[in-house]
Amino acid sequence: MSQLLPADVAGALQGVLLLDAGDRQSIEGYLLARSLADSGELPARIERAGSGNMNLTLRVTLPRRSLILKQGRPWVEKYDHIAAPWERTLIEGQFYEAARNVPAVSSRMPELVALDRHNHVLVLEDMGTAGDLTSMYAERRVSDADLSELLDWLSALSHITVPEEARTGFANRAMRALNHEHIFSYPLAEQNSLDLDRLTDGLARAAEELKRDPAYGRRASELGAEYLADHASLVHGDYFPGSWVRGTSGIRIIDPEFCFLGAREFDYGVMLAHLALARVGVENAERVVGASDGEQLDERKMLGFAGAEIMRRLIGVAQLPLPYGIDAKRYLLDLSRSLVLTPERRLTCW
Repeated sequence: MSQLLPADVAGALQGVLLLDAGDRQSIEGYLLARSLADSGELPARIERAGSGNMNLTLRVTLPRRSLILKQGRPWVEKYDHIAAPWERTLIEGQFYEAARNVPAVSSRMPELVALDRHNHVLVLEDMGTAGDLTSMYAERRVSDADLSELLDWLSALSHITVPEEARTGFANRAMRALNHEHIFSYPLAEQNSLDLDRLTDGLARAAEELKRDPAYGRRASELGAEYLADHASLVHGDYFPGSWVRGTSGIRIIDPEFCFLGAREFDYGVMLAHLALARVGVENAERVVGASDGEQLDERKMLGFAGAEIMRRLIGVAQLPLPYGIDAKRYLLDLSRSLVLTPERRLTCW
């Protein structure tokens, strides 16, 4: 457990089982107590699943099946001195429960096996070890089939209706506040602790040029307010290649812990941004814009969200494995400026 937790949070954790990848006996006891395995299936093989930046994510392999145990604690798993909203696991579980009623959404996601509300643990179907689609940053391509599946899933997501009495549970305000800070505010702050030249020589100067543009800062602030605004539509909230997993029969969508009821344009904008960051052809970007138009979304807002996401991934905390240098990053920051400030130009700067 983090040694830096406030006393009230530490107190709330009393009686909560904190999973430990190195404590097989405790995890096996948990599986037995929750009827997730029987004694004849043990011992289990237990290993970390994925990088687990935000949460502890474990793969439990039994003789005939495997499960994913995902536990969000009141801190960021990779940086346990950074506090994080503890309720995120429960809100993610609610997303899976809501998706069950729309097969076109749920069939493209892991099955929710169990939701342990007391210990804040999700038990999910294991999608295998094929990995996510972050390889597209190096490959500079996305297949037509993959793009179609990703757009079809976003369209299907619009058919989930959250009843009025359940909407408070999907506000996800703490996670939205965290995301808002890291997308729209912190990267543009005059004094932050980011050593951008350590990442890419010359990036700090390029970032300063953007920070000194008052029009860009104002519009980023407006977009941030639009991100925080409540609407009736359920939004994934982190729709990027790290949340796209290649399953045995196509793309699967994971990690909706940033979900909220808000602007659908956000998911389309984030998707478009990552196509830009992967430097794929403009024809792929046009398909995303066309799909958002077909869904009757606000194109100006969608393009603005895309520009903000490009910016924060280049000069913010949440860095990506981007295999290129300062020239490409300057070009992308110029694209961000165009999408944020002159969305009427659409993709002419792509």
